[in-house]
Amino acid sequence: MARNAAMQDGTVVAQDFPASAVLGEGLPEEAERHLIAAAMSYDRDDVALKHLMEARLLAPTHPATLIGLYRFYFYKGRLAEALSIAEACLTRAAIDNSLPLDWRQVRAEDAAFGDFDAVAPRFFMFSLKGYAYLSMRLGSFDESADAIDKLLELDPTDKVGAGVLLGVLDRKGLEDVD
Repeated sequence: MARNAAMQDGTVVAQDFPASAVLGEGLPEEAERHLIAAAMSYDRDDVALKHLMEARLLAPTHPATLIGLYRFYFYKGRLAEALSIAEACLTRAAIDNSLPLDWRQVRAEDAAFGDFDAVAPRFFMFSLKGYAYLSMRLGSFDESADAIDKLLELDPTDKVGAGVLLGVLDRKGLEDVD
C-alpha cells in the first residue's frame, strides 16, 4: 500500500492507496460520482471539467482522479494542462512505488517494470510515456528523448511501446513522402 497525505478539515491525514487504486479502488464514492458525471457530460467542457475538479478536491492525489483529468485535457487538445497532470501522475506513481521523485533517478531494479501485470509500476511507465509524448508534442524534444530513453532502460522489452515514440522523434523534421 502506498502512503498518501491528504487535507481533511485543515489537517494532514495519511491515506493508504493499494496498487489497484489506478483501477479506482479506494476512491471515495462522491469522487466516483463526479468522475461518472464528468464522463456523461464530456461534450460540455465546462460541466465535465467542473465534475473532474470536484472529484480532485475530494481525492486530490488518487490515481483515478488524476487519470480522469489527464484524459479530459489530452482528448480536448489541452496538451500543456495534460502535461501538468502527467507530472502529477509521475509523482503519484513514484510515491506508490517508493521510487525517487525525479524520474531520471529511477533504475530498472527499483520496481517490477518488466512485469506487465504489476499495476503500480505499469502506472509509472504509462505516466512517463504520456509525459514523453506530451513533451514531444509541445516541442521539448530533448526532454522527450530523455524520457523515452528512461522508458527503454526500465523496460528493455518495450512492453509500453516507447519505441514507437522514439521512431516519431527520430523522424521529426523529415518530410512526409508517399
